Amino acid sequence: MQDHNTSEYIELKISRDLGVIISDYFTFLKQNLKKFTNIFLNYNGLFLIGLLVVSYFLVSGFIGLITESSNSQYFGAGAADAEETYIIYLAIGGILFFLIFIAVAIMNYSLAGSYMLKYEENKGTNFEKEDVWNFFKKRFGKIFLFSILMMIMFVAVYVFGVVLMFIPLLGFIAYYIIMFGALAWFGVSFFSLLHDDNEVMDAFGEGWKLVRSKFWKSIGVNFILGLLNGLLSMVALIIPGVIIGLYTFHVVSNEVNVAESVVATIVYTIGFALYLIILVYGQCLSQFVNGFLFYSLHEETYNTNTRSKIEQIGNIEE
Repeated sequence: MQDHNTSEYIELKISRDLGVIISDYFTFLKQNLKKFTNIFLNYNGLFLIGLLVVSYFLVSGFIGLITESSNSQYFGAGAADAEETYIIYLAIGGILFFLIFIAVAIMNYSLAGSYMLKYEENKGTNFEKEDVWNFFKKRFGKIFLFSILMMIMFVAVYVFGVVLMFIPLLGFIAYYIIMFGALAWFGVSFFSLLHDDNEVMDAFGEGWKLVRSKFWKSIGVNFILGLLNGLLSMVALIIPGVIIGLYTFHVVSNEVNVAESVVATIVYTIGFALYLIILVYGQCLSQFVNGFLFYSLHEETYNTNTRSKIEQIGNIEE
């Protein structure tokens, strides 16, 4: 069943200043959050289960090691075997987390971008979740290559930024300018890849051209909306955070052996899994930020939508 909300359509292909981007971004979320969340849950079910499994291994391994190191009665051969088991748990959890994180990053970076392009193409939410998925599948090869290169470049940028932080004050400022600039570049480049069906390196080049033309605006958008999305994620984590906090207080007060408590493992596993899921979902929302930025920068640079409207007026007058 389609949603006929064209009257509430937010035109994307227009030039916006920083304040308008922020305002329209939250209006867009208000109108599209329910539908996009449905798509997110539909196509991330397997990964969400995977995150739960990852949480179990990491929580079990961490709790086990903490217990072993703080309880002197486990010294001996048995303690060594137990510690080795918990280290294996952490290793399995770490490897699975790395693999699932890459898969989830590619999936959700793409779903958010594909959703926004379908929204623009259909002038609203008159499309099905299958349309978003098919758009993603059609460009999967380019998306995968783009994502791998983006991760490599992000690590290089991050290392360079960390080195700069050794410079007092100026290094700290430079680090955040570089990081938010990189986030804007990658996000805008990805939309160029999808919107214009560019080749991967051409998309990076086009993204850099657009971001460089309005560099401080690009940084400002990612900084302010990144901060606001972070605050929203923190609000979403309040309920599981309070539950875990109260349970931890109960554990400490009653000297519960968390290593042998099934309830403790379940509570901490679910809590950590919720944290990871909210983190992933926040990543999707941040991609919408760069969608608005891309359309704004693209229109300021090429005026394609403005020219199209002028041509339509000319055809009507004729």
